[in-house]
Amino acid sequence: MPDLRQTRKNIKAALGILAAVDVIAVVALISPVVGSTESRRQQLDQLWGELQIKTHQVKPLTNLDKKVVTANRQITDFYKKRFPSQGSQIATQFGKLAAANGVTIEQAKYKVQDEEAGRLRPVEMDAELSGNYVSLAKFINALERDDTFFLISDIALAGEPKGPIKLQLKLETYLKAGS
Repeated sequence: MPDLRQTRKNIKAALGILAAVDVIAVVALISPVVGSTESRRQQLDQLWGELQIKTHQVKPLTNLDKKVVTANRQITDFYKKRFPSQGSQIATQFGKLAAANGVTIEQAKYKVQDEEAGRLRPVEMDAELSGNYVSLAKFINALERDDTFFLISDIALAGEPKGPIKLQLKLETYLKAGS
């Protein structure tokens, strides 16, 4: 027959351990270390808000690999379309824009600079033009909107009371390096 005293002793020990665990759980629940239900709710709400902000901040980074490929393609297209490979293309385009807007090129000077750290060579241009005010304004507008990249740095107007207006224009453009 089993020893009931030993079994009773084991049951009392187990009940004592369970009672101790219950006491520890009650102390932990009431303790300021763990905090109240309201403080835990506030902390949860704060962390949820931070998660939403962080999620919103990283949203533009989604599909970043595809965006990099697209940006590289756009940069390549920009270089192909906006920067000529030969100096004569600059003069030709400048002349076409002047003729299309009724502007006469009196004189134009081009100075190709040394290659910079990138894939482009700066070209400085000084041009003396003549025409009426409206045609010169349209020419400048067309120059700024043209596919070839022209960057106007200085404009000076002069003219006679009866006659065409003279326009002195300084601008910069770029050639693809290696051309």
